[in-house]
Amino acid sequence: MFTRLQRSAVIGALAAAALLVSALPAFAHITVTPGSAQAGSAAVLTFHVPNEAAKADTTKVDLQIPTDHPIAQLLVQPVQGWTISVHTITLAKPIVTDDGQFTQAVSEVIWSGGSIAPGQFQDFAISADPLPQGISQLTFKAIQTYSDGDVVRWIDVSQPGQPEPDHPAPVLTLTTGSAAAAPAGAAAPAAPATSGSDGIARVIAVGGVVLGLLGLAFAGLSWRRGRARVTAIEPSPTPLDGQDLAMASAKPVPQPRQAAAPARGAPRRKSARRSPNNR
Repeated sequence: MFTRLQRSAVIGALAAAALLVSALPAFAHITVTPGSAQAGSAAVLTFHVPNEAAKADTTKVDLQIPTDHPIAQLLVQPVQGWTISVHTITLAKPIVTDDGQFTQAVSEVIWSGGSIAPGQFQDFAISADPLPQGISQLTFKAIQTYSDGDVVRWIDVSQPGQPEPDHPAPVLTLTTGSAAAAPAGAAAPAAPATSGSDGIARVIAVGGVVLGLLGLAFAGLSWRRGRARVTAIEPSPTPLDGQDLAMASAKPVPQPRQAAAPARGAPRRKSARRSPNNR
């Protein structure tokens, strides 16, 4: 019985691990943080770029900024070891904000000269002020170039009701409301100077989940086995507590019976002596 239960537990744990592993490729997409921001506000957008290649380094990241709803002021945070190239276009209709009128807008930002090793990632940040209004989302298409000449285009747009495309573009959802906007002059948070080990972290996470599931399965089997053993042992007589012992010791001790004293007979009457005169 226990062998069958153990086999079921192992199969269930392996199935859960396989499900998690199959979901891992979704973590390797280029994504933008935060995923949503208030329209009309200023925001710092961080693009998370992982390296999916097995042997090649990522050497260039090309981020395309939407121009159909342009951003008036777009600043780029420097990243150590990378060279930044910013391209602009002249707008047919100037953008008017509280800071004045803008006739040009950034259309493309390129980071090059650096290196993202396999299994690692790098964050790239920009400051947008203000975010466009009147639309529900902004799509930032990105092109990732590797040292072996391979180019991955993260430009596919997800469609409602359709499966997620293989190379989805990062999308920022724009919301409306009274949420406080970030100051226009706020500095972007410092991006990590060195790349982290994204692939290793995913492997460790999956391994931890598998070990945890196996541990829970075997712990349940051990509990069931221990419970069966306890049930098989006959209960021992209930010991006397202190009160019972006191009551037992307080029982009267029978005393030896004393021999009954002999009954005292009636006093003997003295026989009357005949007087000489009575003879």
